Amino acid sequence: MITIKEVTSKKGLKAFVKFPFALYDGSKYWVPPIIDQELKTFDKDKNPVFHDAEAKFFLAYRDGEIVGRIAAIINWIEVKQQGIKKMRFGWFDFEDDNEVSKALLDKITEIGKKEGLEFIEGPVGFSNLDKVGVMTEGFDHIGTMITWYNYPYYQEHYKAYGLELSKEYVESKFSFSDIKPETFTKIQDLIKRRYKLEALDFKSSKEIMVYADEMFDVFETSHAKLSSFVAINPEQKAYFKKKFLPFLNPEYVKFVVDNTNKLIAFAIVTPSYAEALQKMNGKLFPFGFRHIIKAKKHSKSVTFYLIGILPEYQNKGVTAIIFNEFYKEFAKKGVQECIRGPELADNTAIHQIWKHFNPQVHKRRCTMSKPIA
Repeated sequence: MITIKEVTSKKGLKAFVKFPFALYDGSKYWVPPIIDQELKTFDKDKNPVFHDAEAKFFLAYRDGEIVGRIAAIINWIEVKQQGIKKMRFGWFDFEDDNEVSKALLDKITEIGKKEGLEFIEGPVGFSNLDKVGVMTEGFDHIGTMITWYNYPYYQEHYKAYGLELSKEYVESKFSFSDIKPETFTKIQDLIKRRYKLEALDFKSSKEIMVYADEMFDVFETSHAKLSSFVAINPEQKAYFKKKFLPFLNPEYVKFVVDNTNKLIAFAIVTPSYAEALQKMNGKLFPFGFRHIIKAKKHSKSVTFYLIGILPEYQNKGVTAIIFNEFYKEFAKKGVQECIRGPELADNTAIHQIWKHFNPQVHKRRCTMSKPIA
C-alpha cells in the first residue's frame, strides 16, 4: 500500500531533496543537484518566487520507505495575469511502480481541482529559469546542471495516467571543430557598423552586475511570445543573480550594446559542471568546491545556458557578433564540445541560429498535461 505524506518539516524537505540520490545510485548519467542549493530553492523565506507562487511537497511511502516524490506548484502570475489555469508539478521522481506515480499525480489533480484550475502539466519548475521536461530520448548521455535526468520508464507512467504531450524540447551538441568562423567573422563587422553596436568583454563578476537587471529585461522581452513564458518578479531576478553568478566565467558572458550603451542582446555559457557535480555527490563542503573550481577553469565542454535578443534586433545578424566573441574565447581555452540546453522544438528562430554548426540532437524531452475533470 502506498501512503502520500506532505512534507512539513526541514527534515522532511531534506528527505525530499535526497530521494533521487538513492533512486539513481550507480547511474553514470544522473547529475546530482547541490543539496544546500536545492533546499534554498524550496525555502519560502529565501526564494522570492514564493511572493507570486506557492508549492507543496509530497513523499510517497511503501512500508515506511520513501519510493517517490513530487512538488505541487501554482504560479499565480500565470494563473491570474495570463489566465492560464495550470496546476504545475515538478521534481517528480518515483520507483517503477504505477501505484506510486498514480498516487502522487492524484495528489496534484486533487489540489488543482480544489483551487479551481483546469489542467495539470509537468514536469516544470516555478518559471522559465527552472528545469523542465521528462526525458524521452538520450538516456545514455550524461545530464547537465540545468536539466533533470530520468529513467526511460518515466514516460510510460505519464502515459498510463492519461497525460498527453504538451510542449516538446530538444537538446543538441556540436564540436568546436564543426564551427565555421567564416559564417560570422566578416558579417559581424558589418552588423556592428550598420547598427552601431559593440560587444562587451568582462573580466570580473562585478562588471557583469552593472548590466544584470537589463539582461533579465532582455531575456523576458525576447522570450515573451514563447508558449512556456511566465514573467519573473524583481526579487527573483536578484535571487538568480546571487544563485548563478558564482558558476559563471566572466569571459563566457557576452553582451551587445548599442551606441547609447543600452543592452540589446546577451548570451551566457557555462563550463560543463556535470562530472564535477557527480564527484561532489551533492555536497559543496568540505571538498566539493575544488571540483567546481577545477571544472570552471579547465572544462573542455561548455553549455549554452541563456540567450536573448531584443525583438527589434532579431533576424539582423546580431548572433554573428556573439558567436565571434565566443569563438575567440573557446579557441583560447581549448574547448572541444558545445552543448545546448533545452529549446522548444517549435522555436524555429533559435534553431536557425545554430544551423551552420552541424548540431546533433542527442536528447529530447517534453512536458505532459491532462485536463482536471
